[in-house]
Amino acid sequence: MPKEATHKSRRETFEVVFGVPFLVSIAIHLITPFSLPQGIFRWAAIAVGLILMVVGVSLVVLARRELAQYGQPTDPGLPTSRMVTSGVFSVSRNPLYLGGTIVLVGLALLLNVLWIVVMLIPSLVVCHYVLIVPEERYLTARFGEEYKAYAAAVHRWLGRKRSPTLKHRAERAKGDKSPWL
Repeated sequence: MPKEATHKSRRETFEVVFGVPFLVSIAIHLITPFSLPQGIFRWAAIAVGLILMVVGVSLVVLARRELAQYGQPTDPGLPTSRMVTSGVFSVSRNPLYLGGTIVLVGLALLLNVLWIVVMLIPSLVVCHYVLIVPEERYLTARFGEEYKAYAAAVHRWLGRKRSPTLKHRAERAKGDKSPWL
């Protein structure tokens, strides 16, 4: 992988950070099943799972299209030459991770393997520290104030931030920042 890229190892990808725990969850389920009860609730879970999978896949497709439109890679091991803040990136700084996570929750409901949801918790923590934090450092170093302004306006996972009040401005000025926003 190029030196100027965010991640230097092929293990620092969504597929590894979420894929390995996904496979572990399937193995655990074969040994100790953890499922929803059968009945009407099960059919509702299947429907919700399908809807979540469509939403998640749509987010991933829209994010990939937006990156392609600006000639930017989806592989975090490749360098970025410009910021993309339009489309789904205007409401999420990480729509690929968000979409993939939503797909996995949908798959858990569809397959009735709740271990997938359980294993998402460590995956999300690892994603934060191994994928997102280094990417944010890279983008801050590469784009400076432009990225800082974007990060101040758009949440990591979902939503745009409101204009800060005087109290919030004072807290931010003191360095009160949550790592999860």
